[in-house]
Amino acid sequence: MSLPIVLVTGQLLTDAVWQPLLDAWPDREVIVADNRSDDTIEGFTQRLLGNAPPKFVLIAHAMGGFVAFEVMRRAPERVAKLALISTLASADGPAQTARRQGYIDLVQSGRFDQVVEERIPILFPEAKRGDERLLGIARQMAADTGADTFLAQQRAIMARIDSRPRLGEIAVPTLLIWGEQDGITSRAHHEEIADAIPGARLEMIPGTGHLPTIEAPDVVVPLLREFVDH
Repeated sequence: MSLPIVLVTGQLLTDAVWQPLLDAWPDREVIVADNRSDDTIEGFTQRLLGNAPPKFVLIAHAMGGFVAFEVMRRAPERVAKLALISTLASADGPAQTARRQGYIDLVQSGRFDQVVEERIPILFPEAKRGDERLLGIARQMAADTGADTFLAQQRAIMARIDSRPRLGEIAVPTLLIWGEQDGITSRAHHEEIADAIPGARLEMIPGTGHLPTIEAPDVVVPLLREFVDH
């Protein structure tokens, strides 16, 4: 019997970022973890583990990767396979914290829409910034998330721990996926994770940014299906 899949979504993102994958597994139990009801990584993790099946495949994107690392610390025996997309294992450095504080200041001054627009260049490569379909999805996901949830997610991200010291303890098959023009995470971030997790595999997706599941579903969905199902 196929194991259930738990999807962990990133900041300012909703189920829409997973739609190509959800469409690919219509007959499989797929659960999208709640990324709206807490303001700490530990809170997100506790809620995920409380709602998830006893054993599952874990697929995490961006902020969801921080939750995934916490899941692997708390309950590694419950995860059969791990896929990480557009994420990093380190804690924030000063530059990242300053950027996030800038977003918080904008939101608190009533300019949440400006935050959304400022993120477009780091979400998508230049060649895709005129793609109204992609921009529309990103803007709608942000609107559906809302300012208050965004602030809670920011607080969780800023307070996260450095997960790198324990990456070597992850003992399940692990796949990393990175868009080669991601403006938020880098190749070095992903290579650091892949090198630290025994047997981990890194797949780089040309021409994509931070949201490869919707930018290149024809590439990413088969990769994930092959990894999960075999």
